[in-house]
Amino acid sequence: MLHGCHQTADDFAAGTRMNQLADQMGFIVAYPEQAASAHPSRCWNWFHAAHQERDEGEPSLIAGITREVIARHHADPRRVYVAGISAGGAMAAIMGHTYPDLYAAVGIHSGLPYAAARDALSALAAMRGLRGTLDPRYRPAFFRAIPTIVFHGDLDTTVHTRNSMQAIVQASPAEDRGTETVEKGEENGRRYTRTSYKDGAGKTALEHWLVHGGGHAWSGGSSNGSYVDPRGPDASRAMLKFFLGFTR
Repeated sequence: MLHGCHQTADDFAAGTRMNQLADQMGFIVAYPEQAASAHPSRCWNWFHAAHQERDEGEPSLIAGITREVIARHHADPRRVYVAGISAGGAMAAIMGHTYPDLYAAVGIHSGLPYAAARDALSALAAMRGLRGTLDPRYRPAFFRAIPTIVFHGDLDTTVHTRNSMQAIVQASPAEDRGTETVEKGEENGRRYTRTSYKDGAGKTALEHWLVHGGGHAWSGGSSNGSYVDPRGPDASRAMLKFFLGFTR
């Protein structure tokens, strides 16, 4: 679980309620925490090229933490997942695309797709949704489709919602996206549109949740944390349900 800017691991844990869900369902959850010395706002440096490659920068540290947790707690290496919000969501996309041998699925909340920017200036443009397409050169040579679930509020003024669909497009080429199903509903006072894509075997491999009226906040979370909207579908439970359908 990768926190966003201006957050700590404890803050993110409280807002997502992942610890309580871990106790209920019996899984391990780890919260790497960005050091203030690495970024003054504790943002993961997703927008720097040095932190977008395998075995480089922050991705190598997060992968190392993941492997250590697997080894220390004898976790099933086939059932490891990565998720995050905002800068953490952007870093989760990086982890999924650079370590497909480590993570079975990815969750991105209010984040951006892999390599949406290469420096601070392009990061601001990407966050505003000004970039219409992703440069194919930014895809690593070993890029592959990866099961991905994306949550985004349609009133997010920090990271434009266009990034959420770009993350879905990037996670699986159009020819592999399969059958599209659109579901509209309401949960905890917010309407949502859930678009799912099934693979050739009829299994949902991609989910895109657009939370209507939602801002830059974890949907359905606890007000004990920051950047949380208690209203709306429970993103934590939805991501866990999605993750549990996949093994590496």
